[in-house]
Amino acid sequence: MIGTFLRYGAGSLVAMASSELVLVVAYNFGAGPQWAAILAWAAGAVPNYVLNRRWAWRADDAGARGGKVRELVLYWMITLGTAVLAVIATTVTDAWIKGTVTSRGEQSVLLAAAYLGSYGIVFVAKFVLFDRLVFSDRRSRHQVPSTTRA
Repeated sequence: MIGTFLRYGAGSLVAMASSELVLVVAYNFGAGPQWAAILAWAAGAVPNYVLNRRWAWRADDAGARGGKVRELVLYWMITLGTAVLAVIATTVTDAWIKGTVTSRGEQSVLLAAAYLGSYGIVFVAKFVLFDRLVFSDRRSRHQVPSTTRA
């Protein structure tokens, strides 16, 4: 489980770097906080799914089609929930910084911090949901059987 969590964390860092870059670039080019957050989410969500599925939980493409559909639905429900949180966080932050910070660059940094913070808040919760709900069949297949002596 620790190995899975570390791989999940590394994949999340890759996705977050992609998201943060897109957020700052989109916002600096005039996108509003909602669109910047949505674009940023999209830039991180796809690589995050691939890294989680193939690397963190070591999934292969073998298996029942119904299980894959269930996995996709649950994954995107959880991920969309975190996207809503990110949009709310960036919208609230943008409303606050517009009245207090005049530099668009400084506004971008503060918006990026709010976006990152929103994902930081749910980081562990997402891992638990992914591990217990989304990729639960992967977890059971890759656990090392315990050997106990009677």
